[in-house]
Amino acid sequence: MLGVLFVWFGLLKVFGQESATSVIAKTVYLGPPEMTVPVLGAWEALIGLCLWFRATLRVAIGLLVVRLGGTIVAFFAAPTDTLFHAFPWAPTIHGQYLVKDLCLLGAALVIGGTVHVTHRGGEERVVG
Repeated sequence: MLGVLFVWFGLLKVFGQESATSVIAKTVYLGPPEMTVPVLGAWEALIGLCLWFRATLRVAIGLLVVRLGGTIVAFFAAPTDTLFHAFPWAPTIHGQYLVKDLCLLGAALVIGGTVHVTHRGGEERVVG
């Protein structure tokens, strides 16, 4: 289901749905948000696809860690978009979305921790 969630939310961005990812696209400037948000969406969809297959779980986690770097930066670079000023630990709607991303990272790390690589006769095998 974690993979389904990433594919679903990622494709929404690819097809132009507004999301909290726009905060990341504006704070971690890699280009215009009109271009960056669909690219981040495709990245998220790829994470989801990699989560579907045991052999690519570690790839998914690597992609997710890179993606979540932008999430963490957004909290510091755009605090007015992510946190209410009256109480600094009260996230805005965009901030809540980004906190959810941090929870998803934890879930993905738990899943990835179940994958073990064994070496037999010069051949690498992923077992779970």
